[in-house]
Order: sequence, then C-alpha cells, then structure tokens
Amino acid sequence: MKKMIFKLLLLILSIALFLYAKDLNSLYLIIGIFFSGLFFGVFLMSFNLNIKDDRLSSFKKELEKESLTSQEASSRVKILESKIKVLEKALENALNK
Repeated sequence: MKKMIFKLLLLILSIALFLYAKDLNSLYLIIGIFFSGLFFGVFLMSFNLNIKDDRLSSFKKELEKESLTSQEASSRVKILESKIKVLEKALENALNK
C-alpha cells in the first residue's frame, strides 16, 4: 500500500510540476520539465521493479515447490534402495539355511 501511495504521489508531483512550470519563463520551464521528467522516470522504474519483484517471488515459489518434489523423490529412492538391500540379505540368509 505504501509503495502504491509513493508511486501515485510521484505521478501527481510530476504532472503538477509540469503544469506549474509551463506558465513561467523559459528557464523555469526547462527546470520544471527536467524535474517533472525525473519524477515520472522514477515512477515508471518503480512500477517496472514492482512487476519484476512479483515475477521473481512467483518464480521462487515455483522453484521451491520443485525442489521439495525432487527431495521427496530422492528420499523415496533411498528408502526403496534400503528395502532392496534388506530383502537381498534376507534372501541370502534363507538360501544359506
């Protein structure tokens, strides 16, 4: 919520600064346009970074889910290998008797 308010404030500030500076003389107009563009650029970049953060967090969740699945599969394989070893030893003992 705070990020959205910050972005909205930057957008409003950039528009207001541009509208205020267009009624002044050329030096203030140039400075106003510069700062208006600066604030609008910060607004756009923060919006872009927010989208990338959302994508990154979803990718992390997906990767974590896949790693849990692979760990689960590897633990199942280890359990099956130990069961096979136990059965082989039991078969050897039965054949020796």
